[in-house]
Amino acid sequence: MNISDLQLGGRGLLKLADLSGEQILGLVDLAIELKRRKKAGEHLQKPLLLGKNICLVFQKSSTRTRCATVIAVRDEGGSAEYLGQQDIHFGKKESVADSARVLGRMFDGILFRGFKHSVVEELARHAGVPVWNGLTDEWHPTQILADLQTVKEHFGHLRGLSLAFVGDGRNNVCNSLMVGCAMMGINMVNVCPPQLAPPPEVLALALRHARRNHCSVSVCHDPQRGVQGANVVYTDVWVSMGEESLFQQRLELLKPYQVDMQMMKNTGNLDNDQAIFLHCLPAYHDHNTETTQACGALEVSDQVFEAPFSKVFEEAENRMHTIKAMILASLA
Repeated sequence: MNISDLQLGGRGLLKLADLSGEQILGLVDLAIELKRRKKAGEHLQKPLLLGKNICLVFQKSSTRTRCATVIAVRDEGGSAEYLGQQDIHFGKKESVADSARVLGRMFDGILFRGFKHSVVEELARHAGVPVWNGLTDEWHPTQILADLQTVKEHFGHLRGLSLAFVGDGRNNVCNSLMVGCAMMGINMVNVCPPQLAPPPEVLALALRHARRNHCSVSVCHDPQRGVQGANVVYTDVWVSMGEESLFQQRLELLKPYQVDMQMMKNTGNLDNDQAIFLHCLPAYHDHNTETTQACGALEVSDQVFEAPFSKVFEEAENRMHTIKAMILASLA
């Protein structure tokens, strides 16, 4: 693939709806090619980010996003600098705009991971270099790019598939999945309690894209019925960062929404290898964390998480390849 064909040079990525469907699919295909290229060792002969410096500004901690970005940049000959919560002064000693103008004069691009989406928008307005959203409270575009890559690698295509997201139907991952699936022609069911239904404006945006791409987006409050026909069953943690005080409330509300083997069988696609399980991680699936030692498995059973149809670690690896594709499309 010719990277310039994506027409993303000099542009960042704040949410998937900022792209066209063709550009999203192009980034997925580029990530698949970059994955092949890395495994063949071709990146060592001709690095594509030589001399480029990327800044990681993280208000929220991370395993996958941080490591995926650092390795993606290093693979292609660039350098990545990490600034954590204690290293930046947004809104305290220095405004976001001033920080953006300083960082933009030193770095070729900035990946932000934090809370308010307005912060990454302000960074992008003032930095003068591409800014990429590694997660905000509203959107998580880099995660969905990796999800789409994982799905395409397994099924060979995206359009016409069905995905059921089960759990907190108004978090950043689910918001981005609804829009991303609609833009790719994937039928998407948001399976959630009424109390955790998606924001009306996000649902409306997803429905507009779904009509354009001849697929469906719907909300279902019955966890067993909502997964019927799904090729992909997807879940996320029940309590997002910053909502820890709601843990007990969410536990009681979402117990019926745990993804277990019975739910996977209810897809009707498990026996013919037409169903997979995805989770953006970390996952509370066994008894090896303080939380699961006290409460047991939460959003997914250990039996599902460790099953052959669980593609969560391929999905985690693909964070690196899709972030690399995104940065290269902006800078190469």
